[in-house]
Amino acid sequence: MSTLNGATLLITGGTGSFGHAVLKSFLSGDVSEIRIFSRDEKKQDDMRHELQRSQPDLAAKVKFYIGDVRDPDAVRDVMPGVDYVFHAAALKQVPSCEFFPMEAVKTNIIGTDNVLRCAVDAGVKKVVCLSTDKAAYPINAMGISKAMMEHVVFANARVAAERGGTVICCTRYGNVMCSRGSVIPLFVDQIKNGLPITVTNPDMTRFLMNLDEAVELVKFAFEHAEPGDLFIQKADASTIGDLAKAVQKLFGDTGVNIIGTRHGEKLFETLMTSEERARSEDMGNYFRVRADNRDLNYDKFFTDGKLDETFAESYTSHNTRLLDVDEIVEKLLTADYIKQQLNERN
Repeated sequence: MSTLNGATLLITGGTGSFGHAVLKSFLSGDVSEIRIFSRDEKKQDDMRHELQRSQPDLAAKVKFYIGDVRDPDAVRDVMPGVDYVFHAAALKQVPSCEFFPMEAVKTNIIGTDNVLRCAVDAGVKKVVCLSTDKAAYPINAMGISKAMMEHVVFANARVAAERGGTVICCTRYGNVMCSRGSVIPLFVDQIKNGLPITVTNPDMTRFLMNLDEAVELVKFAFEHAEPGDLFIQKADASTIGDLAKAVQKLFGDTGVNIIGTRHGEKLFETLMTSEERARSEDMGNYFRVRADNRDLNYDKFFTDGKLDETFAESYTSHNTRLLDVDEIVEKLLTADYIKQQLNERN
């Protein structure tokens, strides 16, 4: 993207799966500098050494900053000179957020507010925030914290737009295959250890997308965003039962152990609520949901409505295109993790 020529990028949570993918996508371009901001010094050191090994001519572009989005001073210190921010730092494992909900609040909600306020104060041109399908009709602590994160994004976007400065937008996508804490690496590990795959509910459905698709969504948002926009990628899905069969087709059949739905899990995921879909714009591979631009005259919330408002069907992993086992295998083979695991076996 030509707008990134000579730019300085900041990726919060930059040592995670998404951070690696964004870095890979932008590093060989004409960006001047990419700042990785995270709290894990071991992951940063591993990332630094990998870059020095694999891309020695580009490694100097990447600067590493230790810090936590919960700490506004640390966030403020990394912002000077930054042109664009990709905010990926989050607590995103459902069980840990269920047991420690205030930790999700501190990182996903307060941490996001810190990033956005510091970005606006530093004159950053654009911030793209990453959310999850679990924020739509949330039933668990992680989803609730991400839903609140989205509202923090929209509120800050409104203020920034009034000042005529930073453009703030949000992306929401489904499960990224093979990302940290996801089910596919668990399945692979179980098979490698000769154990049956543990399936919660075979009829449960989940969206499937790879990291490249997640990055393309963020790029699309970056290029098309207006203040407060929410971008959602159209995505395929599969049942958990068929996903297990596809993984076993690649790595071997060790059997299946059905353990039942865990606390905080949904039967299907929703990427876009019916209320959002009613005011969405179809942009081909993506939906744009415009910001709610009502002003702070609260009386209008009670006296003014929309008589012609019609609600469409929610966009869910149950009513999108479901992949069959062979199609899931084909999708899995686009993931670097799967390729690596298969190479190690051969």
